[in-house]
Order: sequence, then C-alpha cells, then structure tokens
Amino acid sequence: MAMIWKVLTRKKVIDPVSAEQSQLSRVLNTFDLTALGVGSTLGVGVYVLAGHVARDIAGPAVILSFLLAAIASVFAGLCYAEFGARAPRAGSAYIYSYVCIGEFIAFVIGWNLILEYVIGSASVARGLSLYLDTLINNTLKDTFREIAPINVPHLSQYFDFFAFGISILLASKLKGVLKRHNANSSFF
Repeated sequence: MAMIWKVLTRKKVIDPVSAEQSQLSRVLNTFDLTALGVGSTLGVGVYVLAGHVARDIAGPAVILSFLLAAIASVFAGLCYAEFGARAPRAGSAYIYSYVCIGEFIAFVIGWNLILEYVIGSASVARGLSLYLDTLINNTLKDTFREIAPINVPHLSQYFDFFAFGISILLASKLKGVLKRHNANSSFF
C-alpha cells in the first residue's frame, strides 16, 4: 500500500536552469494575457444569468454577488501567480499540481481541465445560438425541433445544428492556425 501511495504522489522536479528555457516563444503581451483571462473568466454565462438573478433571485444585491465573485477571482489569480513563480513552465494547473502535489492529482486535474474546456466551449456556442435565435424570433428552435427532436429529460429538446456548426467551424479554424504556426516554426 505504501508503494502505491508513493507512486501516486511522486512529484516532478524542475531544475532552475531548464525552467527558464522553453521551446515556446513568448508572444503575448500584458494586454493579450489580460484579455484572455477576462474572456475565459466571464464567458457568456455572466450575460445570460445576470438579468435572471437580478430579476428573480437577488434583486439589487446582485452587485454584492458580483463583488464576492470578483474577490474570489482575485484570490484565484494570486494563487496562479504564486504557482507560476514556483513552476515557470507551460502547462497551467496540470504542471503546478504535478510539481506541488503529485502525479495522480495532476492526472485528474489535467483531464478535468480538458472536460472543462469542452463543456465551456459547448456552452458558449449554445449561448450564442440562443442569442441569435432570440433575435430571429425562435426560428432556429422551431425548425430544429421539427428536424431533430430529442425527447430525453434534462436535455435540450432539439439538436442545435447552429451551435454544433459554430464549434466545428472554430475548431477547424484553430487547427488551421496551429498548422500554419507549426509550419512557420519549423521553417524558421
């Protein structure tokens, strides 16, 4: 049992010399990093839920809710800054947990991050589809309900072709950008 625990909690050691060297070039400036952080933190949910929460649940106290969430976000940012100083490598929470806690927790966190990004991008695409559908008087919802109805409790009532198409379009665009960047990197 002790051997299994030792294997699950083994940590990655980063030597200071290799920590400063990276194959990745630093191309993002402070504005880019701030925009990326704010964009990934806010997402679409803040726009969808703010009105609902203000109207039905919290009323004017929604400002206090946003203030509490902002304070929690600042603390999370400070934690990431501390982790980044301890393990200055690419890899986000995966590498931080690998260095500080151990391999098994890093494995769980890595797969959790993948799941988070997939669900996050799907929910943003769905939110965009709902916004567009509201603008065009629920035409997409009515059409997709006739084409591909889904009769499963706790799921959408129809397959959202628009959200699926946006996700595939953006993923293929990202793949093209990465291929082009990889070709440029190998050429230079």
